[in-house]
Amino acid sequence: MKKIAFLVAFLAPALAWAENPYAGMESRPVKALSDQQVADLRAGRGMGLALAAELNGYPGPSHVLDLADRLGLSAEQRTKVQEMFAAMKVETTPIGNRLIEEESNLDRQFATRTISPDSLRSATAAIAKTQGELREAHLKYHLLTAATLDSSQLAKYAELRGYSSAGPMQQQHHHHDN
Repeated sequence: MKKIAFLVAFLAPALAWAENPYAGMESRPVKALSDQQVADLRAGRGMGLALAAELNGYPGPSHVLDLADRLGLSAEQRTKVQEMFAAMKVETTPIGNRLIEEESNLDRQFATRTISPDSLRSATAAIAKTQGELREAHLKYHLLTAATLDSSQLAKYAELRGYSSAGPMQQQHHHHDN
């Protein structure tokens, strides 16, 4: 009986969440974005938008800088990647801020009950366009960063990040050798 009582006490929160997965989100300033997502967008962080690149052997500048010593970056490579990282932030931060504003606008229209089919279409189209621009910007810097590294650095990066050493990464980067 004690085991059953323990299981019920242990599982009750999970069951409640399963029934009400959005409980508590109604108090968010922007309902569609968590506080962490807002902070990431304002800081120009990638939020997984560049996984297509990252997981296929095109590292981003932030992670390359974190691993610069272990990758054996030359001074020239380090400078290039630092410049790319700074440029990425300059480019992505305003796009992230725009996305927050567009999501806020959509949220506001629902909250004030002023949403219409036309304003819904317009708001979601703007959000989709901005999301695409943001993703493209992050992916672009992964492409540029990969071109700065040689094949051994790309392989070492994959190893350090815990990615498989077999597969497309080894085959696709022969054209990036410096």
